[in-house]
Amino acid sequence: MLVVEDVHVYYGKSHVLQGVSLKVEKGEIVTLLGRNGAGKTTTLRAIMGLTKPTSGKILFKNVDITRLPTFKIAKLGIGYVPQGRHLFTRLTVLENLKTGFKGKLDKDTISDIFKLFPVLKERLSQVAGTLSGGEQQMLAIARALATNPDLLLMDEPTTGLMPALVSKFKEVIKRLNDEGMTILLVEQKVPLALDLSDRIYIMEKGRIMYSGKPEELRRNEDLLLRYLGVKV
Repeated sequence: MLVVEDVHVYYGKSHVLQGVSLKVEKGEIVTLLGRNGAGKTTTLRAIMGLTKPTSGKILFKNVDITRLPTFKIAKLGIGYVPQGRHLFTRLTVLENLKTGFKGKLDKDTISDIFKLFPVLKERLSQVAGTLSGGEQQMLAIARALATNPDLLLMDEPTTGLMPALVSKFKEVIKRLNDEGMTILLVEQKVPLALDLSDRIYIMEKGRIMYSGKPEELRRNEDLLLRYLGVKV
């Protein structure tokens, strides 16, 4: 479904992505792990067309999207939940959701969203900036789902949330995948990533240093300590 081939990205003179290659097959949850500054967010931004690669290629459903503008990439079926949510904080919940729809409001899609996040139905007329942190993250995910994507990019969706909400979002991600959604996830919580993922990539200094199954990574304590500084 998604193929990233030898992608390089510079910010000025800084070589941020140094030949990143990865694949996401249809129906998978694939997670990018790595310390802060490893290049995970830049990888998602490159896929989404928000940061243009200097070289390399990105294919989605066999279409070369490397140089396409973001709106065309979204129309092809990629949804994006950015780090920091980036909601329209002065608009209502409903108005934020409407920005995700390609045309008029799709009743079936909105119904599915409310099944996932019932609290949003109760908050439709509430200004997004007045929602709690957890509710804002629900809205950020819901807005991406409003585009009916085939692939969902999620950048640290559980950051700053209480443990109970982390469990809630873990269930949401699992449920979306069970219903057929393909997901590329950036996450800092290693146990969560190991529980959810079909495959895992580890990044360090703009390069992919490891790819494999979560069960393999669980057994490799030295690798976890070297690249992530954690034990599981």
